[in-house]
Amino acid sequence: MENLKDKTVGEIVALNIGYAKVFQNYGIDFCCGGDILLADAVSKIDVSLDDVLNEIEMTPHYNIPQALNFNAWSLDLLIDYIVKFHHNYIRTEGPKIYTLLEKVCKAHGDTDKHLYEVLELFKESLIDLHNHLDKEENVLFPFVYEVMNALSKGKEAPEFHCGSVVNPIRVMMQEHEDEGIRFRKISALTNSYKAPEYACNSYRLVLEELKNFEENLHIHIHSENNILFPKAIKIEDSLIRFN
Repeated sequence: MENLKDKTVGEIVALNIGYAKVFQNYGIDFCCGGDILLADAVSKIDVSLDDVLNEIEMTPHYNIPQALNFNAWSLDLLIDYIVKFHHNYIRTEGPKIYTLLEKVCKAHGDTDKHLYEVLELFKESLIDLHNHLDKEENVLFPFVYEVMNALSKGKEAPEFHCGSVVNPIRVMMQEHEDEGIRFRKISALTNSYKAPEYACNSYRLVLEELKNFEENLHIHIHSENNILFPKAIKIEDSLIRFN
């Protein structure tokens, strides 16, 4: 295994998405905070770097098939996957989780008042995420397709009303960071999605669904922040040199 100490957390997960589970278990942010070196990320938690590296070295048992090696995919395939899987997941599962969360609030909100704050945070998340997805699908991703088409035909960089692909990417990454902050609040309010002993089945289910939603969002953001966005910027930069 190559030396990982001098790689960022995002670069490491890009090598094998299976490493994401290791970082999740240690509470290391690999999506929004993926630009930090592994050694620096580990220094912020009460665990040794060697322990984390040893667990990563054991992860090849998870070995990811080529079909899920996002770093090896073409950008058009990665975009298609992001839209059809991750965007669709948010649009279809998000409202279902919200409806269930409303039900749980009505049943347990008098005793667990933090549930209403979780409900409000999740509502804000769904509103902002839907706007975010629309901007990606209607502005950013179509331009990335144009950039890729220009590269394949040896043409100059296409004109873009945002100036450069860097500009909408900067906005998307800030919105990713905002969601990361919001879900850290939701996780803290729910004791890392742990149900109290008296919780009914709906209460337990909604916490599990919220946990799954956040984990899905981490992979979603990672695939964009650490793979799609850097490659799109690199391709656009190469086109500028044609001028």
